[in-house]
Amino acid sequence: MKIALVSPYDFAFPGGVTVHIEQLAQEFSRQGHEAWIIAPSSQPANEVSFDRFVRLGVPVPVPAGGSVARLSLSPWLLRNVRELLERERFDVVHVHEPLTPLLPWLVLHSSKTINVGTFHAYHGRSHIYPWAAPPLRHWFKKLHGRIAVSPLAKMFVERHFPADYRVIPNGIDIGRYHDGVEPFPQFLDGKVNILFVGRMEKRKGLKYLLMAYGRLKWQFPNLRLLVVGPGTPDKDSYRVLGEHSLGDVEFLGGVSQEDLVRFYRTADIFCSPATGKESFGIVLLEAMASGTPIVASRLEGFATVMEDGMQGLMAAPKDDEALADALQRMIQDPTMRSAMGAFGERRAYEFRWERVAGQVLEYYEFVREEAERNRPATAAV
Repeated sequence: MKIALVSPYDFAFPGGVTVHIEQLAQEFSRQGHEAWIIAPSSQPANEVSFDRFVRLGVPVPVPAGGSVARLSLSPWLLRNVRELLERERFDVVHVHEPLTPLLPWLVLHSSKTINVGTFHAYHGRSHIYPWAAPPLRHWFKKLHGRIAVSPLAKMFVERHFPADYRVIPNGIDIGRYHDGVEPFPQFLDGKVNILFVGRMEKRKGLKYLLMAYGRLKWQFPNLRLLVVGPGTPDKDSYRVLGEHSLGDVEFLGGVSQEDLVRFYRTADIFCSPATGKESFGIVLLEAMASGTPIVASRLEGFATVMEDGMQGLMAAPKDDEALADALQRMIQDPTMRSAMGAFGERRAYEFRWERVAGQVLEYYEFVREEAERNRPATAAV
């Protein structure tokens, strides 16, 4: 099968949707299918690791849902999109976040094959969909099939775009997190390493983790906090650092996928203090696949991935005291950490890409059969 995977987001910038698409394409290729990735990129196509990558558009930053989306907003790409689709004749065009401007709209406008959309986002109460839903329905109707990565993502989109959705979760490349991955030796000095992974955005909750760390550092001087992710911490985070004179906090910036896996292996505890708007929690899966126990905010999206008391502990969001209590329990009980890490590895195996990609391919076939059944019969001559 020849499959086009389309993203509205800058493919050179790390993010959950980008990782999802790249790893899904890799698994399709391993299973013998011809997968292409079509996306805007701030880097030239020849600098992207995936072989069949088509760069369409240069992204610009656009504030969206408490984050910053890097999108291509150029309507002049329409001709390029048409030429690509006509030349390659894909069996399935799979558009991720299909209602996000502008590349998904141009692709759906031009596509003459089976169109499938995957909805990743959850923003709680949408301020955009109520007024944008009428014009967006034009693009929505061009989808033959619809996937949501979690029940929460499904609930969010179907509130304004009611239809049949298939829930198929994000996947994890289990093979990357094997036991042979080497931790970073400079951090194996007897200190307890707490790891944060995420973009430097307020909704990722780094401020609350720093506040919790400040509560614990004086009681447990052998703590270290490793902060991995692109961007610059916000003013509140800097204020907490200064007010508490926090030591042993390492800001490591954005890292490669290979180094990210090593940081998960280096960590004794992974912490995700996100404040909301998380539909799934891919970072939790990454930690689990590494056998690293978790402390995370008690969010509906996170609860689809982990169970409180099994793969880790959950605490109320935006509550640094509750977060510190959960971290303290982890710090003081290495046996519990080890058991939760083992539970996490078993849980992550359920989300391996081999299984998830199989569910997506099965859904493609279902959609194609439905489209054939619903196609109007050719009038007799």
